[in-house]
Amino acid sequence: MIQAPNIKDNLDYTLFSWSSQGALSPIHADHAKGVYLFDSDGKKYLDFSSQLMNVNIGHGRQEVTDAVVRQMERLSYVAPSFTTDVRGELGKRLEAISPVGLTKTFFTLGGAEAIENAIKLARLHTGRHKIMTQYRAYHGATVGAMTAGGDPRKLKVDAQQAPNFVHVQNPYAYRCPWYSDSIEECGKRGIANLEKILKYEGPENFAALLMEGESGSSGCIKYPPFYLKEVKRLCDKYDILLIIDEVMSGFGRTGKWFGIDHHHVSPDMMCIAKGLTAGYLPLGGLMVSETIAKAYDDNYLPLGLTYSAHPVACASALSVLDIYEKENLVEKAVDNGKYIDYKMTDLIDRHPSIGDWRNTGMLGCIELVKNRKTKEPMAPWNASASEMKTMKKVAAKIRELGMFTFVKWNFIFVAPPLNITQDQIDEGLSIISEAISIADQEVI
Repeated sequence: MIQAPNIKDNLDYTLFSWSSQGALSPIHADHAKGVYLFDSDGKKYLDFSSQLMNVNIGHGRQEVTDAVVRQMERLSYVAPSFTTDVRGELGKRLEAISPVGLTKTFFTLGGAEAIENAIKLARLHTGRHKIMTQYRAYHGATVGAMTAGGDPRKLKVDAQQAPNFVHVQNPYAYRCPWYSDSIEECGKRGIANLEKILKYEGPENFAALLMEGESGSSGCIKYPPFYLKEVKRLCDKYDILLIIDEVMSGFGRTGKWFGIDHHHVSPDMMCIAKGLTAGYLPLGGLMVSETIAKAYDDNYLPLGLTYSAHPVACASALSVLDIYEKENLVEKAVDNGKYIDYKMTDLIDRHPSIGDWRNTGMLGCIELVKNRKTKEPMAPWNASASEMKTMKKVAAKIRELGMFTFVKWNFIFVAPPLNITQDQIDEGLSIISEAISIADQEVI
């Protein structure tokens, strides 16, 4: 097949994330509007994962474009040592919607940089060095952030991992590492295991525990209802900081402003990105408590980035926050999430390959299995290409039918823009249902 020159130039002169470069067959995006993308041939794709769980407000919002243009006409860039109207306003608005106690934001370009700076600041502030995280979590692709996560993509560059990270198992009730009979029991055993590892490693050596506000790309693993409260209790007991990663679960995605809000816990630091600008421009942030902020009133703060608090990115974030609030998108995420849950009950009845459905608001994941009783996955964790044969067929069918969504191992993610309609949800679940029929044939 002869490729159009614009696609060929992409393949010939640029590198693509997380892929073998010679086996690519990318969609060539031409334009997007609402919950749909259109390729250069005019084919329409329903965006059922908000791209990478970031385009929370949908595509093509003119309000954001207008805000960016107004800011660029006034001031496109200024060094981070300057103040600007948009920087101050954004910081104030973030303080107002964030968990109690988080008062100041250090702005970054994205989520990974927010995580890196949280790790650096936690170690600096406590004088300790170890960071505890979960194996089934993803925190970014820079060296520190990648080491902090447990995603196996880091294993290819294992020699470059950063030191002093300690991992623990997630309270993954569907596949509980401690063979529990309920999510509550799995949570209790998970907390007991976490404290045991702290003691093995020396709690006095830990600067912070780093956890997601709600699990994302590892499979939307639901926390037991008390789990993060118990994590916070252990942090307080051993004088350890709690860092919450809200890069994916923030800004209405879970039906609250932030995933941690479901757990009624106030962290010492919180990392944000993605939904902050809904992907319209790169921007992230590290929010810190008043206690941490005040420690640097008279002490030097060794954090810095050329593009920190970029005025154009801040302007886009303010416009996006306006849309969340004016259109009640956080509340809509609750309603749409309940509707998706309701519709999924029918899919579970019809498709024997669906082993589990996990969802918080509109951050959901279908887990496919070969056998519901044994829970044998349709593709294992860190599956090889040969182990992905069925799931590749499922993913190809989803694309053929006009949908883009995130498919990973035996997971299909359901995380559309928060302003999607129920008719569009029906459209998306219909496509997924047809694709899952391929997996049903492999059920034993």
